[in-house]
Amino acid sequence: MNILVSACLLNLNCRYNGQGQTMPTTSQLLKKYNLVPICPEIYGGLSTPRESSEIKNGRVISQSGKDLTEYFERGAQEILKLAKLYNCKYAILKERSPSCGYKTIYDGTFSGTVINGNGILADLLAKNGLNILNENETDWLL
Repeated sequence: MNILVSACLLNLNCRYNGQGQTMPTTSQLLKKYNLVPICPEIYGGLSTPRESSEIKNGRVISQSGKDLTEYFERGAQEILKLAKLYNCKYAILKERSPSCGYKTIYDGTFSGTVINGNGILADLLAKNGLNILNENETDWLL
């Protein structure tokens, strides 16, 4: 089975700060599944590193106030194409991200405050029938 995974969770240096991180379950997941690394920000045309961004009033805004919604939406559409191409039914996405956050995201004030909501990619994938997990919800796949 193919599973989309935020590339930053596979320790690829594509997060806004140019870093990656590793999920504790990565090696176990790789034994059972084909993990398809994705980064909607990069697919949307943004660079790494890049300014941090959060969703405010339905728009993705950088910390300096630039509206980046178009990049995030373009990247999400490209990832949806990959999901269909690889017949993915699941996605493991980086929690709280303006792209990948599912159920919770930052509130748009850059204060670290978390609110209920979905990132651009997570929302699109969920609306298209994918099951979304964050990096701390992967144990049940094992």
